Amino acid sequence: METTIRQTWAFMFRGYHLTRRYISWVIVFNFYALVTSATVALIGVAAQDYQLTLTLVVGALMWNFMSSLYNEIAMSIAYERWEGTLEYTFMAPVSRLIHLTGISLFSLFNSIVQTLVVLIGLLLFTDLNLRGANLSGVLVVLGVSTIAFVGLGLMAAALPVMSPERGAEATHIFQGSMLLVSGVYYPVEVLPKWLQPLSALSPATYTLSACRKLVGLGNSGSVPGNLMGAPLSAVMRELIILALMGAVLMPLGLWVFGRIETWAKRTGKLKRTG
Repeated sequence: METTIRQTWAFMFRGYHLTRRYISWVIVFNFYALVTSATVALIGVAAQDYQLTLTLVVGALMWNFMSSLYNEIAMSIAYERWEGTLEYTFMAPVSRLIHLTGISLFSLFNSIVQTLVVLIGLLLFTDLNLRGANLSGVLVVLGVSTIAFVGLGLMAAALPVMSPERGAEATHIFQGSMLLVSGVYYPVEVLPKWLQPLSALSPATYTLSACRKLVGLGNSGSVPGNLMGAPLSAVMRELIILALMGAVLMPLGLWVFGRIETWAKRTGKLKRTG
């Protein structure tokens, strides 16, 4: 048990070390996330519509957390290849479960920090007051949805193993597709009819729906400075769906990654140059 904890911590610490090593890039990406979120939120401010502003703010914050978590896990293998350590990591006498757990835990911590940075920044750009919102319920929803997004990230992380040249780009295509169909900044009902069924396959759809109810969006009693957040019992449907998605996607992600790893070792795809 002690060995497992130490190995997991080692992978978490390596993520921290890489972040510190490329801190200038981290600052740039956090600045970009903040500016992008503020730009979206200011659309609601310009329309002088508090409900719209709050909808955009919640969408920006939730998407920032979910996409950051997914992206850090999905790109972890690409980072290994760029650093030239991919082959050493995959050949080390450490279980892949411990390796991926360490990566996922660091990605979760990194996503929380980035989302807090964006939240603080949005407070400077908008007259945001979350009094009355069920923030504890929001944390529960994010905790449950995290499992599903980790599973998606693990499957996406296998793409750079399959294709050293195009795998990393493919992870962003998948991420962009989720952004399109999940209703981050608009109701999924405005999507073309042929595209709407895809929204039911994205865990982000249910995460956003639950968080908006918990914050008080859609409630006629919600006014600026006094929101009427729904109780956790009001989002049990979304929580159950997210839990089921996590129960499927997490083992599936580990299985897919394991299969691709076996294939990569057999075909010599672990080289830095591919």
